[in-house]
Amino acid sequence: MNQMEGIKIAKATVNIGVGESGERLARAENLIVNITGQKPVRTISKVTNPEFGIRRGQPIACKVTLRHDKAEKAVKMVLDGIGNRLKASQFDMQGNVSFGIEEHIDIPGMRYDPDIGIFGMNVAVTFEKPGYRIKRRKIQHQKIPNKHQVTKEETMEFMKQEFHVEIE
Repeated sequence: MNQMEGIKIAKATVNIGVGESGERLARAENLIVNITGQKPVRTISKVTNPEFGIRRGQPIACKVTLRHDKAEKAVKMVLDGIGNRLKASQFDMQGNVSFGIEEHIDIPGMRYDPDIGIFGMNVAVTFEKPGYRIKRRKIQHQKIPNKHQVTKEETMEFMKQEFHVEIE
């Protein structure tokens, strides 16, 4: 196989949406630090929604972007929590996958901590092939040709082989 056709994880983004700022958001940030070992960034609401008590510009969630070994470790950990099962609809046409876990205590090795509580989280995994740097570089910036882009089928096969995932 050509080494330029191998797929790897570019990044994994772990997101916890709380819906309010304050104490619960601080506890969610502590949970992300415990799970990933990396400090999260707060995400801010774009609109005001009085039904949910959300004002525009108010922090309502936190996320962390993981790369390289940390990304693989986090994906493996959360997949173990959901039983290594994904649906085909969770993969998009660009070969990315998104999935969630309802309670963080489902992850093996995580215990319930009354100081933190129980949170669900979303994980979005982005895949790429070697050579994707041409898309991000400043000088001679170019598009990725269609034949070199990651496909849904390639990502599904990668997840089956690397993470032993069953796709329904």
